[in-house]
This record gives sequence, structure tokens and C-alpha cells, in this order.
Amino acid sequence: MTADHFGAHVAADGFSAPCRVAMALATSLYGFLGLWLSFSLTREHFPEKWAFLSTIGIWGASSLPVYMYFNPSWSHAHSVFAVVLFLWYWHRNRARRRPHQWRLLGLLSGLMVDVYYPNGVFLLIPLMEAVSNYAREWNPLHDRLRRTKSLLFSHALYVVTFIVGLLPTLVSRLIIFGSALKTGYFSARSWKWSSPALWAVLWSSDHGLLSWTPIVILALAGLGLFYRKDRSFGVKLIVCAFAFYLLIAFYPDWDGLASFGNRFFISMTPLFILGLAASFDWLTRVWNQRRATAAATALIGLLILWNFGMMYQWGVHLIPARVPISWRQAVYNQFAVVPGSAYRNLEDYLTRRGRLIQRIEDEDIKQLKSQHPN
Repeated sequence: MTADHFGAHVAADGFSAPCRVAMALATSLYGFLGLWLSFSLTREHFPEKWAFLSTIGIWGASSLPVYMYFNPSWSHAHSVFAVVLFLWYWHRNRARRRPHQWRLLGLLSGLMVDVYYPNGVFLLIPLMEAVSNYAREWNPLHDRLRRTKSLLFSHALYVVTFIVGLLPTLVSRLIIFGSALKTGYFSARSWKWSSPALWAVLWSSDHGLLSWTPIVILALAGLGLFYRKDRSFGVKLIVCAFAFYLLIAFYPDWDGLASFGNRFFISMTPLFILGLAASFDWLTRVWNQRRATAAATALIGLLILWNFGMMYQWGVHLIPARVPISWRQAVYNQFAVVPGSAYRNLEDYLTRRGRLIQRIEDEDIKQLKSQHPN
């Protein structure tokens, strides 16, 4: 409105250049804040250098950069921010929580699910915490009734504020679909209840989480190591990671269609950063500090370079975006095609950007038609 007042005549349709720029910048900002909060959370458990190196590693060697910078209109970078804000705040007052903190935690829980439905998996954390607290209060040395009433009040407060936080989603679903409980996605019958993609979602060449982004192997292994450091928090994170994995394995489009890697798991970025830091910290017990730091830094550098090469191949369609890829072709491209092609396209990007984008879009349409000829 301000721009229009001064004669700019910007279309208020969400697709004008100022709208797109604002959206892209906001996505990058939320993604960065999510990484910063993940770093802050990790630094509370591990030395700062491991927290920093693991944050850089996940930032550069996972699927996240694609959805922070190249596909900013998707919700994944925002999801990282919402999830880690919830985790950070829960962790900050996990020992004792006052009523206003329960209210805020409820609102953050609602925000987390508003941004991305699968994030509801992380509600298992306050649920497991509640079960543990109720079990502890049955100890005969405590005043059972008084403490149980206090817990019930706190949890009721949390649930009410969670529903309030979820209202934007409930209202928008009611307006769009005629029911607050409809999501616009697959019905429950369409899910792969009898044949979940348990192996494929991790290792398939069709956007498998671990095959496309191998840094996550170290991160998931590190969650087991983190359990030894903080059992209460560690078991909650492991349960959430496993539940998230099962959720995606049962989902009909588990491969994410035209996804880079398996984009659904980007929500688990703070868990990946914690786990990766735990793996690096373990190295210091195997080697000395100097050798461990050198090895971890070199490994992160190699994984980032590999990931950048894969992102380039995916972006310019050297490998198909929507179907299983040939790993033989992808590895060949990484060394024989990507360096020269990336240099030529960088020149086009700086001098003939429109033509380059049009060529990439034409190739995408060509591949799509070849995969669906009818």
C-alpha cells in the first residue's frame, strides 16, 4: 500500500517481484534463525567447536540449503525454525515450568504444527514428559493429590493454548475445505499401512534420506551417543526420530516427488545437528583433539562439496528430479560433468539469467513428459 501510494503500482497478488523477494529473504532468515537456535541448543551439551562444525555441516550437506535458497516458497526452512524454537524453549525450562511457560509452550506447539503437519510428532516430547511426571508422583513419599492436581492443571493449560495456537490452521481448513479437520492431503485409506517404504525411504535412489544426504548417517548414529550424555532428552529425541521415520514410510508420496533428497526430514535438522556433534565428540575419545578436529573438518568439507554437486545436478536436471536416479551416472557427473557445466552456467547466470532459467524449465518439462507420456 505504501509503495502504491508513491506510484509504484505493485500488484497485491503475492507474485509481484517485491512479494517474491520478501518471501525469499524471510525464508532465508527463518532458516538461519533455526540453525542458530540449533547451534545454541547443541552448545549446551557439547563443546562449541563441535556445535559450530555440526551446524555448518548440516547447513551445507543436507537438503536444507535447497529449501532455504532455491525453493524458498516451501515450508521446510520455516519448519526448522518452528521445531527448534519449540525444542529450545521446552529444554530451557524442562526442570520446572510455571503457568505462563506452559501457555507459551502450548502456543509454540501450535505454531510448530501450523507450519508443517508432520511436526506433530514432536508433541511426543511433552507427552512422554507428562507420563514420566505422573508416574513419579505416585511415589508414596509425595503428596499425591496436591501434585497430581497441579500437573493436571498445567497440562490442561498446555492443551488449551496448543489448540489456540492451532486455530489459524483449523480456521483456514474450514474455509477452504469445509471442515477444520480436513488437510487437503491423502485420506487415511490411501496410506501405505500394509506396505510401508521402510527401506526405500532411507536408501532408495528415489530420494532416499541416507543415500542422497549421507551426512545424516553420522547424525542419526550420534543420537544414540547423545542418549548416553542426557538419557531423558536423548530417549525423547530417539522416539521422535523413529516416529517421524515411520510417519514418512507410511505416507503415499514418501519420496517427496520432485524432492532434493527426502525433504520431509528437514524438520529434524536440530536433531541432526545434536547427533552430528555427538559423533564428533566421540571422536575425541578415539583420537586426540587435534586429529579429531582435522578429521571432522575434512569430512564435513568433502560432504558439503558432494552435496553441492548433487544439488547442481538436481537443479539443472543432469539427474531426474522425480524418479529414481542412476548412481553410476550421478557419480560420473560429479567428477566429469559438474565442474565444467557449473562454470558455464555460472557465466550464463550472471549475464543471461533469463535464458538459463528458461532452458532449465524446458528440460524439466521435457523430463516430466517423458515420465508421463499420456
